[in-house]
Amino acid sequence: MKLRCAILDDYQGVALSSADWSPLEGRVEVRVLREHLGDREALVDAVGDCEILVVMRERTPVDAGLLERLPRLRLIVTSGMRNASVDVAAARARGVVVCGTASGSEPPTELTWALILGLARQVHTESLAMHEGGPWQSTVGADLAGRTLGLVGLGKIGGRVARIGLAFGMDVVAWSPNLTDERAAEHGVRRAASLRELLAAADFASLHLVLSDRTRGLVGEAELRAMRPDAYLVNTSRAGLVDGPALLRALREGRIAGAGLDVYETEPLPADDPLRSLPNVLALPHLGYVTRANYGRYFGQAVEDIEAFLAGAPVRELA
Repeated sequence: MKLRCAILDDYQGVALSSADWSPLEGRVEVRVLREHLGDREALVDAVGDCEILVVMRERTPVDAGLLERLPRLRLIVTSGMRNASVDVAAARARGVVVCGTASGSEPPTELTWALILGLARQVHTESLAMHEGGPWQSTVGADLAGRTLGLVGLGKIGGRVARIGLAFGMDVVAWSPNLTDERAAEHGVRRAASLRELLAAADFASLHLVLSDRTRGLVGEAELRAMRPDAYLVNTSRAGLVDGPALLRALREGRIAGAGLDVYETEPLPADDPLRSLPNVLALPHLGYVTRANYGRYFGQAVEDIEAFLAGAPVRELA
């Protein structure tokens, strides 16, 4: 009897074309759900008969409550080796194996710079004017060379962002709770003594920390007030790092020049969310990891994880 596998939230409809699923032929029946099912009952109706779920990042949380509603479930495969929205302990307690895949740090690095450059040169405003027959040149761009790039987090992605900032001729400063002077120097950057010091100095501040109890709401009202009115905040990491209402106030009141955002507390972002309409927000629909190469990794290794599970020897289990 074939096992049933559901691939959730395949927004672009590319899961099956991004990898070779033929090794599962005859053993696993694969179905694709392109639309996000935020309603719990609709989700259970759609996947309740499945033994396998393939989930993309945090698009659909798999918590203890959902696991209780999916008694047939035996395997969860998530993109990446970290997914805070999957309750691994609850899954393990129910005998459900949770596996992950590799994830490249290059795509989110590149998107971070797309947002920084887009904000600096007002790309959205000028492009929209070109498309709509608006004024020919209406903005004056901000320079990168000689300006300060503040990085909150200097891990794999933050380190890559730092190297590009240095190549642009920027003064790069970094801070994280555990960052040392030696570690900063290895990347050719300076360590700020505190988060507020970094934010006060930065022309562009970019967040690259893992979301945890320790980092949730790290950038709050006081931290945003430390930023200058001509400074920009970029977040391609996790929305929870920033106090959302405080950021909204700072943007509406013009206390910062703008924000480049790729992550939100609720995804997909509701159509009436003010972040969609504020003129000083450059917003993207969580595209940081969405590239052909990364999708090839995700879905190719998802197939491998399912094969290994069928063979009784999962190889990429989450801790």
